Amino acid sequence: MKIKSLLAKPFAGYIYKQIKKSMHTALEDQERILKELLKTGRKTQFGKDHGFNNINTYAEFSQAVPLRDYEAFKPYIELIKQGKHNILWKGVPIYFAKTSGTTSGTKYIPITKDSVDNHFDTARNAFFCYMTETGNYSCADGKMIFLSGSPELERVGGIPTGRLSGISNHLIPRYLRTNQLPSYETNCIEDWETKLEKIVDETIDQNMTVISGIPPWVQMYFDRLEQRSGKKIKELFPNFSVLVQGGVNFDPYKAKLFESIGQKIDTIETYPASEGFFAFQDSQKHEGLLLNTDFGIFFEFMPVQEIGKPDPKRLTLKDVKVGENYALIINSNAGLWGYNIGDTIKFVSLDPYRIIVTGRIKHYISAFGEHVIGEEVEYSLMKAAEKGGVKITEFTVAPMVEQGRGRSYHEWFVEFEDRPANLDEFTAEVDLNLRQKNIYYDDLIAGNILQTLKIRPVRKNGFIDYMKSVGKLGGQNKVPRLSNDRKIADELSKYVQEV
Repeated sequence: MKIKSLLAKPFAGYIYKQIKKSMHTALEDQERILKELLKTGRKTQFGKDHGFNNINTYAEFSQAVPLRDYEAFKPYIELIKQGKHNILWKGVPIYFAKTSGTTSGTKYIPITKDSVDNHFDTARNAFFCYMTETGNYSCADGKMIFLSGSPELERVGGIPTGRLSGISNHLIPRYLRTNQLPSYETNCIEDWETKLEKIVDETIDQNMTVISGIPPWVQMYFDRLEQRSGKKIKELFPNFSVLVQGGVNFDPYKAKLFESIGQKIDTIETYPASEGFFAFQDSQKHEGLLLNTDFGIFFEFMPVQEIGKPDPKRLTLKDVKVGENYALIINSNAGLWGYNIGDTIKFVSLDPYRIIVTGRIKHYISAFGEHVIGEEVEYSLMKAAEKGGVKITEFTVAPMVEQGRGRSYHEWFVEFEDRPANLDEFTAEVDLNLRQKNIYYDDLIAGNILQTLKIRPVRKNGFIDYMKSVGKLGGQNKVPRLSNDRKIADELSKYVQEV
């Protein structure tokens, strides 16, 4: 063992024991966190507006604080940007995490002195759980890379502001700085393709042990490394042993990533967002991500069938069930109250509380009443791909509404690593899987309301070229799996491969 792995071992073991202990106190921890949040919140403008002084129970809280998205929070954010103190949380945020909203334009998510540890320490905890369970401490001795946005920050209302991944670069402790790649200067490059070439320059001959990022952009990095060296990633980096990933479902990318690596390696899945670090993979042996129940966030869960209702049902952790889809609602020491982050999750375990992310509330297809969600399309495509030995690079789905006599259908844009030998048979398999997964879609097909789905093969690098054309190449940007309109589909039509 080298010095860093030697030092990491006892500390990782200590943290691992603390996490194991907190698994059994999740309900008590959530009750305590709500009380702590309310105690501080009473002194804020938001707390005064919502009568926090008169709230002592969760039932009273849920009545007093309606669910909100960012648009409803904007008046409070604007006050903070004007320099006002004690608006959503005590004092002022130490950062704004800047993110793009689909309806609200640019969003400014507060990160406070109390909430900042949630972001960094949870990432650390995921590593320590992995190290302790597997005994792989040596991954701490080599070079680590996180494919992220620029760490350069601007000031908005006097508050340092930037992408969460860029802010995270400023939070890395000094003892890890010597392990971190790429250089600060390279990380500041805005153009993704230029930045990627520089990252390859700086890492291709290094002892890389940990690589982290959103899967499609990690794949681009691997592709460049292979093109430059003619070698598989594991040949280039013999000590590369851990891939940290999150942001999208890993399954559609897994086969191609492992093929580029040259073998299967350990992975750690994380669930961070600008609003908080919600969950992480605590075990290589169990499905799902451990919900972060003891780190400044009080969670609520709205059954998906309640979405859009004027007074939706809200559940606390003690009321959730395995297998049910919920919209994730947070209340946090960043000053977010009844905040709907826009994700849907479901529990795969209640002892401990482990979840998987099933999609985005706004990313679905229900043009014909079918309400197909991300989890269902990913399952349907990947099951067919596994059966046929097909590798998928990227995909998205949109409705095609026929205006004439023809029946409407779902149009799938799929970029294959290698196209199926028989695309019609593959398409029929995907359609059958979706019919078995979604009864409403099945009814529409059986009733001749919809045609079976159609797959449009996208040419090689078509999705990359599309993302580049809309200014969203690289970093933390993701292609939505589902759209309820034709905006993305019509643009992707330019990149369809001729049959």
